[in-house]
Amino acid sequence: SASQMLMFTAYLAVVVALYLVPLTISSPCIMEKKALGPKPAIIGHRGAPMLAPENTLMSFQKAVEQKIYGVQADVVLSYDGVPFLMHDKTLRRTTNVEEIFPEWAYEHSSMFNWTDLEKLNAGEWFLQNDPFWTAGSLSRSDYLEAANQSVCKLADMLEVIKDNTSLILNFQDLPPAHPYYSTYINITLETILASGIRQQAVMWLPDTERQLVRQIAPGFQQTSGLKLDAERMREKGIVKLNLRYTKVTNEDVRDYAMANLSVNLYTVNEPWLYSILWCAGVQSVTSDSSHVLRKVPFPIWLMPPDEYRLIWITSDLISFIIIVGVFIFQKISPPASMWRLGSIRTYNPEQIMLSAAVRRSSRDVKIMKEKLIFSEINNGVETTDELSLCSENGY
Repeated sequence: SASQMLMFTAYLAVVVALYLVPLTISSPCIMEKKALGPKPAIIGHRGAPMLAPENTLMSFQKAVEQKIYGVQADVVLSYDGVPFLMHDKTLRRTTNVEEIFPEWAYEHSSMFNWTDLEKLNAGEWFLQNDPFWTAGSLSRSDYLEAANQSVCKLADMLEVIKDNTSLILNFQDLPPAHPYYSTYINITLETILASGIRQQAVMWLPDTERQLVRQIAPGFQQTSGLKLDAERMREKGIVKLNLRYTKVTNEDVRDYAMANLSVNLYTVNEPWLYSILWCAGVQSVTSDSSHVLRKVPFPIWLMPPDEYRLIWITSDLISFIIIVGVFIFQKISPPASMWRLGSIRTYNPEQIMLSAAVRRSSRDVKIMKEKLIFSEINNGVETTDELSLCSENGY
């Protein structure tokens, strides 16, 4: 009785805790629909990397076809001063440098001349590794195009996106031995301004030489990759933050919005996560799956607080009724195991084996008969007539 009461108390505590869990759940999507802000703008992460190899011209062309707000790119300067697009420090992951220049495979990507970079293939790795499991869904023409992609110049990418797409630029730090180590910012700025892209469409992320950039291109949106308070951002002339989505809370987004500062979060690929950030009021997100997020018409699970409470209370009541019903049923109805045990109690192994013996006179059958006789004695058979009858009938 004591152990049963202990188990019942523990079970009851777990059930009550589960019933009260919704009180601890806080979601920005539990809100009135009229309070929902505008849909976050979508920025293609290195182009459209699920549809084409990242940081290639094809990738940015696919992003423009999606009619998204902007794209993000990683810029490096070659040894002879040509800005090109590459995320990693080496060329090993996204090119065939190990086949073409095996002795230089581990060199920093900026230590190659552009004439050497042009010889590399930057698309075959995408089809072989299939990083997003999307290569198999490409059309025949897209498959062939992806297989023939090369390292992309910054100038060629700007020519593709300059008319109606914004741009977030990130930079790799060059090795000190690079001949343009101290002037790569100037060369990159010249390339951007010469392309004809609107200055307001460029979100400048590097913190290096920010004052110089502000003088040469005052229209750039100065963007920080570090989480700063609103006052510090105003002092540095920063109007936008570019942060990982795990580093920002709903309160942070609300505070930045009140200070007239916008937030871009990366890398957001799932519709449910995009929905939560939409409800939280995030202005834009960087995504590998821009072709998926652009089709999300409305936040998933958006519901008014009254509707949420109704679903919660109704679910608790239904489950409570089911639990009480199960307890009552078990109280008034003995378990099926009791019936099974009661029916088996009148049999033993010797009786079962003898029933299959088919009246053969063998040493094993005689032994089992003797065991059965002693078993029946133990079960209360007292008269010799009954024992004789058991032996003669052979069961």
